[in-house]
Amino acid sequence: MKIAFVGKGGSGKTTLSSLFIRHLAAAQVPVVAIDADINQHLGPALGLAEDDAAALPSLGAHLPDIKEYLRGSNPLIQSADSMIKTTPPGRGSRLLRLRDDNPVYAACARELDFGGVGTARLMVTGAFTESDLGVACYHSKVGAVELCLNHLVDGRDEYLVVDMTAGSDSFASGLFTRFDLTFLVAEPTRKGVSVYRQYKEYARDFGVDLVVVGNKVHGEDDLAFLRAEVGDDLLVTVGHSDWVRAMEKGGPPRFELLEESNRQALHAMHERADRSYQTRDWDRYTRQMEHFHRKNAESWGNARTGADLAAQIDPGFTLSEALLEEPVALPH
Repeated sequence: MKIAFVGKGGSGKTTLSSLFIRHLAAAQVPVVAIDADINQHLGPALGLAEDDAAALPSLGAHLPDIKEYLRGSNPLIQSADSMIKTTPPGRGSRLLRLRDDNPVYAACARELDFGGVGTARLMVTGAFTESDLGVACYHSKVGAVELCLNHLVDGRDEYLVVDMTAGSDSFASGLFTRFDLTFLVAEPTRKGVSVYRQYKEYARDFGVDLVVVGNKVHGEDDLAFLRAEVGDDLLVTVGHSDWVRAMEKGGPPRFELLEESNRQALHAMHERADRSYQTRDWDRYTRQMEHFHRKNAESWGNARTGADLAAQIDPGFTLSEALLEEPVALPH
């Protein structure tokens, strides 16, 4: 299962995604978490000290090695240098699995232990560096995430959870189509639901499964406002949390002490995510991948690499859960 958390800056999406990750881990569900926000706060929200979070190896810094690993023996990809963020897998490509060990996890993932109440792997895109300022956009960082999701085969009872960049910036790439379910975190304000309207409009033609999690909801007036603005897309609401306040001060209590109402909200989110699996369409997923690869190839990729990148598409290949049963191809 691939889950995204999106929302306006300051809406609380990182806090909600960290709570959902802890919930999954406490339920003994295998989970890989990725911080793909320009503001890299997921690590501290999951209990890492600021210095430890800042020292995490970034996916962006390991992008050449990631490309080389995923390319495998795919005859349609002449070199790792010719791979871009949208390059799709084909016969001979190496695929990622959430439960397995592989060189990508070895280089970029850190195992988190939530005080004996479950574990999770955490990866980060990495923050802007001095060399990026003024010459790069953040999408050059999250390209590693898109490439990994394109090469991921995953099942129902395992989760990838991505804390996305704020606002509607996710639509600068095809990354928004890579998920089984997108949780949009919205505050009960006009600005809070504006990103929902943008996301709903942009995602309409791509079959994106989108639900709203209301955050910072205090009383019936806030609830009525969200219901009026987002209608049936409102799944659950989350209110004030002393547990979260303690976490933000650096000393969170045991997770089982999270307020019952918020625990029930997380449980409802988990159930809704499980239901989204029933509508998974691997063929559509693969065709959308190819669609965005062609668009990126035509708009900049061919000129950047000097190659016809559309030729990387393997017409006889479709991602599917059946590939989970195939042995992992390790590098020589």
